[in-house]
Amino acid sequence: MTLGHVIIKTNRDKPIRQRHPWIFSGAIERIDPSVADGDIADVVTPQGEFLARGYVNRQSQIVVRLLTWNAAEAIDAEFWARRLSRSINLRTDSTARRLINAESDGLPGLVVDQYGEWLVIQVLTLGIEQAKSQIADQLNELLKPRGIYERSDVKVRQKEGLERHTSLLSGVEPPDRIEIEQDGHRFLVDVRRGHKTGFYLDQRDNRRKIKAYCQDADVLNLFSYTGGFAVAALSAGAKSVTNVDSSADVLALAKENVRLNGFSVNDQDFVEADVFSELRKLRAMKRTFDVIIADPPKLAQSQSQIDRAARAYKDLNLVSMQLLKPGGYLITFSCSGSISTDLFQKIVFGAAIDAQRDMQIVERLSQSSDHPILLSFPESEYLKGLVCRAI
Repeated sequence: MTLGHVIIKTNRDKPIRQRHPWIFSGAIERIDPSVADGDIADVVTPQGEFLARGYVNRQSQIVVRLLTWNAAEAIDAEFWARRLSRSINLRTDSTARRLINAESDGLPGLVVDQYGEWLVIQVLTLGIEQAKSQIADQLNELLKPRGIYERSDVKVRQKEGLERHTSLLSGVEPPDRIEIEQDGHRFLVDVRRGHKTGFYLDQRDNRRKIKAYCQDADVLNLFSYTGGFAVAALSAGAKSVTNVDSSADVLALAKENVRLNGFSVNDQDFVEADVFSELRKLRAMKRTFDVIIADPPKLAQSQSQIDRAARAYKDLNLVSMQLLKPGGYLITFSCSGSISTDLFQKIVFGAAIDAQRDMQIVERLSQSSDHPILLSFPESEYLKGLVCRAI
């Protein structure tokens, strides 16, 4: 089968040759009229030299997402099977893990997470939407899950001209709560309504690392979600953990998770409030903490939102520093891909200056190893964290 062509402008082929998987509209000379949105096409130079192969969507700013740089590799059922199998085989065995991490695993637009006997899939692009049934068939063949549930209810689909969507793709509907285990801790996960696909799998390694700072500590856990960091801190011997989140539903599930791991639940330790307002309330009360964990949701959805997000990150970290005891630790994160590691450190530095606190970086944190970072795709390094000590 002969594929249509996407012709790249002269001297705009360098990122493609360097195996970056995105092609923006400004780099494209023209697209063959025979190529429909969602189709696989060959990307070529004006002279007809093959560069790569990927799927097309003119409605998106990222017009082509590349799948292969090998002219002999067809994008067919065997291709999907190979890529899925390769990615799954690279993961360590666990009841809760990311199996497919989109571009980082050579499958742009596709996220697949495993929670016990169920798979949760996110379809982010038109090209993956059109291959979805083939992908589901291959996942069933490779892993034989009880069910595959689709959580394609994310804003980014709108940029692809797609509606938000959730449904059971195959098998048995997941229960209201799926129990998973990570590092000896048990968690209940709501895969149908929870954030992301139900749980912050990308913080797995960091939940283990923060334990070193929490023994005998009074901990403030901001944007606490369903209690992942709370359970880690309590298991490390924290004296107290105060959890703040704006959602009553996630706090209720956090209580269940704390109780599930054998710790007592005190209602006053679970505060339903806007985090920024609660921080100011705590400051007015002159409360202080040994450890503050700040893991906000993505505050910058795009480049245009960076300035606003930077102000919010600075405010969050500034007031948090003012609540730290001498020698205390601020464990602070950004999951905004548009906020680089360097920029995030500068924001935290600016917060320290305004808070008039001397802070040392004692550890840097990143996403867990089942969320790999592709060297040719720096955008895949989205989660960054700093452990800062007040001196």
